[in-house]
Amino acid sequence: MATKAKKNPRLASGRKRARQTVKLNAANTSLRSKYRTAVKNVEKAVVAGDKTKAAELFAKAQSVIDLIADKGIFHKNKAARDKSRLSAKVKTLALAA
Repeated sequence: MATKAKKNPRLASGRKRARQTVKLNAANTSLRSKYRTAVKNVEKAVVAGDKTKAAELFAKAQSVIDLIADKGIFHKNKAARDKSRLSAKVKTLALAA
């Protein structure tokens, strides 16, 4: 089954919107990737048991998460939930030692 070919917009405003969508999509994808990397780095440090590195990476991850929430890529509640979960992991690491 063939997919429908995407039509080119006729109006100038539609063409402009299509161009903007491509740029915004690329920017959002880049930021989402940055977010995932930041979270992954914190989780790796927690698994490795490195307290100082985990705390340092968590501070950086917080700013990335806040940035993404402010831009509306993720909902603010999701950002808060993710920060809370990461914080809990870092705290358990600090308490374990």
